[in-house]
Amino acid sequence: MTVLPVTHPRSVLPLVVLVALPALVLAGIGTVHPRDLVAADAVLWRNIHVAALFVFPLLGVPPWLLLRGRSRPLAAVAAILGYVYAAGYTALDVLAGIGAGNLKVDGLGGQPSLYHPAAVLARVATVALLLAVLLAVAVVAVDRPALSVPGSVLVLAAAVSFLTSHIYPPRGVVTMVVFAIGWTLLVLGAAAGRSRLPGAH
Repeated sequence: MTVLPVTHPRSVLPLVVLVALPALVLAGIGTVHPRDLVAADAVLWRNIHVAALFVFPLLGVPPWLLLRGRSRPLAAVAAILGYVYAAGYTALDVLAGIGAGNLKVDGLGGQPSLYHPAAVLARVATVALLLAVLLAVAVVAVDRPALSVPGSVLVLAAAVSFLTSHIYPPRGVVTMVVFAIGWTLLVLGAAAGRSRLPGAH
């Protein structure tokens, strides 16, 4: 494989921001996430999910960013998996977050009827994200095996934790921070020397 020139640090910085900032924002939101939906916290519960609705889909972007310059076919797979994740997790936010929260604010019941489909869609979403992470980690490992290890371990651990952690504190908050650190390390490691895989342009 042909080795590409080392990426200039200034060109790496925007990528680091793109892969790390969404997870850090979600970690911050997660620090005030109520553990349970009760009347006293219903407004906060609803508003948290309104804010997070615009950030959660961005967690699906890093795998595509890492693959887009290496292999178009694999980047396309990562994009599809990211889309599945974004659609499913948005549904979770709308149903179990905004919908259930608003019902509680209005003093109405029916939250369990929203929780079940939300949980199913969230599982589909988080599994899709995990698959995208596995794909990105495997491809970056071909470029720089040694440099990819720390970041790969962290993002894989975060993706597995995210299957059940959401952003509930403390585990969900830690999961988001680990995502941010892991993706940052992978971007920096990949930038230290990249090679194109078949199908890259």
